Amino acid sequence: MHTISISAASDHRLDDYRSLTDVALRRVQEPSGGLYMAESAKVITRAVQAGHRPRSVLTQEKWLDAVAEAIGDADAPVYVASADVAEQVTGFAIHRGPLAAMHRPSLPAVAELLRAVPGRARIAVLEGLTDHTNVGAVFRSAAALGLDAVLVAPRCADPLYRRSVRVSMGTVFQVPWTRLESWPDGIRELQDAGFVVAGMTLGEGAVELDELVAEDHQRLALVLGTEGDGIRPETDRMLDRRVTIPMMGGVDSLNVAAASAVAFYATR
Repeated sequence: MHTISISAASDHRLDDYRSLTDVALRRVQEPSGGLYMAESAKVITRAVQAGHRPRSVLTQEKWLDAVAEAIGDADAPVYVASADVAEQVTGFAIHRGPLAAMHRPSLPAVAELLRAVPGRARIAVLEGLTDHTNVGAVFRSAAALGLDAVLVAPRCADPLYRRSVRVSMGTVFQVPWTRLESWPDGIRELQDAGFVVAGMTLGEGAVELDELVAEDHQRLALVLGTEGDGIRPETDRMLDRRVTIPMMGGVDSLNVAAASAVAFYATR
């Protein structure tokens, strides 16, 4: 393992790690730079096991053994810095373990991903989620409850943003996913591939989730809308089914991450 001691926050070799708390900056900088951040030894391990390559690691000396185990024989520099230097660079106190700047993998085309799923399949479509925590939580539920793939609409938050990856516990690396180029036009591609496209909604005409389950569709795509407004009207008009989770106790709806877990479990 090639370790390099860093004593100054101004060292240009740490540029990948600068201002990690500036969400607007990182949304642009990370995809354009072909990288994403993996935080903690467990998440780095899962990324490497999924075939992703680290381009560098930032760590404190106390985590060097964990780094060595996580990256294996990967040829990447390991920058060792004090907690103070790391905080000056990243913008926050690092306590979850090492950080790795990872090469961002190329995403498959939607058609390629759909061809790879089995004949009987369930996938999720994230239409416009803006909260990275919700995106990570949906991916974790998708992995835990056996979804075959996740499709991410153009305006949805980045599944490889640091917070998404962390909340997903690295499961974003194990669930096949890609980004749709066009939405809601992408619904037609799903329908042509044999999927019944069902949107989770509070709108009129929605059947209860149990009714959708009873229909026992061979190929099912569950669409989850944005946190505030839900599924967009233009999307709603193209759906094959509108589905709702019955509520009690005066509660009108669930958080999108919680709703995804209920829907994924019910349709397993």
